[in-house]
Amino acid sequence: MTGSLEYNTERGKLLISEYGRIIQKMVQVAVEEPNRDRRQTIANEIIKLMGQLNPHLRDVVDYKHKLWDHLFVMSDFKLDVDSPYPIPTAETIKAKPEPMVYPQSRIQFRFYGKIVPKMIEKISEFEEGPLRTSYINAIGSFMKMSSKAWNLEMLNDDEVMNHLESLSKGKISTSESDDLQFKNMQQRKVTTIGEDKYSNGGGGHRNNQNRNKFNKNKNRNFKNFKNRP
Repeated sequence: MTGSLEYNTERGKLLISEYGRIIQKMVQVAVEEPNRDRRQTIANEIIKLMGQLNPHLRDVVDYKHKLWDHLFVMSDFKLDVDSPYPIPTAETIKAKPEPMVYPQSRIQFRFYGKIVPKMIEKISEFEEGPLRTSYINAIGSFMKMSSKAWNLEMLNDDEVMNHLESLSKGKISTSESDDLQFKNMQQRKVTTIGEDKYSNGGGGHRNNQNRNKFNKNKNRNFKNFKNRP
């Protein structure tokens, strides 16, 4: 009785554990089959069984191609059958992809990231005029917010202008600072929010007064209607 036991340590290596020992034994039978037609039939049936045992592979794009690749892997690339897909080899399966080159670009001001310098470079090529000034105003305002989010402090106008000149390589000079108002844009935003707050509060108070007045008139009209003979 004990002589019929077979331990995993005595068996061959399980190449793809998802399919289990039985599928691998079936693949070995197909490899040892001398008749090519019968070997092809066995391989096709194994592919069907592999798809039933692993239905989650059907969510993978071109999952049948994956099943055929697994079949050849489990045969240690010794199975001689026709495949509807290119037959893989040990070299192609085990080949490692080329390492990705990590971008090593230097960031002068980290709190601006990479997008702001690119925008500044693009805008520095514009001709002087209202359009160029408006874009620089918007970028300067954004630079202030980025610095505050990163360093918890707001840059002043002179610092922003120095950064603009440095990032644009001198194409945006401090001589243009007379037309730039990105600081005022920040103040205008805060003031507008405050005004809206008080405006909404006053409007809400007036709405409550009108609503109370309407309810009083409605109650008075209802009482008069009930008391009418």
